[in-house]
Amino acid sequence: MPAQPEVAEPRGNRSLVVAALAVTQTVGYGVLYYVFGVFLGPMSTDLGISTATSAGALTLAILVSGVMSVPVGRWLDRRGAHLLMTAGSLLASIAVLAWSQVQNVIQLYAVFVLIGIASAMVLYGPAIAVLVAVLEPKRRTNALLVVTLVAGLASTIFIPLAGQLISAQGWRHALLILGLVHNLVTVPLHALALRGTRPPGTTTADRGDRGRALRVALRDGGFWLITTGFVLHSGALAIVSVHLVLFLVDLGYQPAVAAGLTGLLGLYSVTGRIVTSVLQRWLDMSTIAARTFLIQCFAIGVLPLLGRHPLGAALCIVLFGLGFGVSTLATPAILLDRYGAAGYGTISGALATPVLAARAIGPLGAALLATTAGYRYTMVPVALACVAASVCLTFSRYIPGPQARATHDVHQ
Repeated sequence: MPAQPEVAEPRGNRSLVVAALAVTQTVGYGVLYYVFGVFLGPMSTDLGISTATSAGALTLAILVSGVMSVPVGRWLDRRGAHLLMTAGSLLASIAVLAWSQVQNVIQLYAVFVLIGIASAMVLYGPAIAVLVAVLEPKRRTNALLVVTLVAGLASTIFIPLAGQLISAQGWRHALLILGLVHNLVTVPLHALALRGTRPPGTTTADRGDRGRALRVALRDGGFWLITTGFVLHSGALAIVSVHLVLFLVDLGYQPAVAAGLTGLLGLYSVTGRIVTSVLQRWLDMSTIAARTFLIQCFAIGVLPLLGRHPLGAALCIVLFGLGFGVSTLATPAILLDRYGAAGYGTISGALATPVLAARAIGPLGAALLATTAGYRYTMVPVALACVAASVCLTFSRYIPGPQARATHDVHQ
């Protein structure tokens, strides 16, 4: 079997890289994604457009981010993340500042095209690629856990902060403040902490290996089962994120109570990541993810029955929330185990494109279903998607990956 490429040594301290990414992912997700819902109402009123039209801007950003995932992944494999993430942070800051000045829907959508491009350059995809490049395998799991646990607090920090800023300053000034915060935090950290972080190998032969790695992945039936599984799960999570409050209101809850119950999703996603990390000592990640998706299917499936009582609703949401952060840890672990580190950025980018598309399209499909059939049926596709995703990941384990086939050939 060919020797694995040596892990690149960053000039900076590896712990500093992990700490910097934990902070920048928290600020990035908080400002570029989670605060949007807080601005939706006042922004729509001020611009004189419907909330559905405004919400389309975020959908556009997610789709653009998905399209950008493949070229971003190729850049990461060839040149590393230092320049990419620094420039992306600056672009994101400029875009948020421009968002504060939009006067019509065309300007709003143009700004969110920039936010989509910047998101592809600075959020989890590139951050995880950095950790793959600079850390040896035994340290990656803990590093991923640290980064995702801290970033899991983004909604907890930035949603209330945005609400307070809007109340005190108005939505435009609130965005100016958040854009400046994003710029002052993320640009220096990416510029300084990521110096010297390079992908494994920089020779022409190494680049050829990465190209071959993607071709091998695309010819692998297991890759398409894994991709299908995560696409279905991503769409399911997006539907729950967007529509759970309204689903609970339809069950009879007051909006404030429904919002409070929905907040359990973010809280227990952090717990789910810790449990997943512990379970890796005994189970492979595909198995963990598949069983977690089944638990989510059960939880969302019985929510219409148990959810009319607050304790029943809380139990269902807690169980579903435990799987909210699993994909973030499972995706890199499964890809690295199956294909190795060579070409990781390109392969993960190829997977991210349809996954992000599902995240953008899923809530729109659920909204159409709610309009025609009522909110009581919106969680049915979520349950079906979770069980189908579990089946896909389970069967992917029975298709030998390139790493396993290479090991088998060596022993023949």
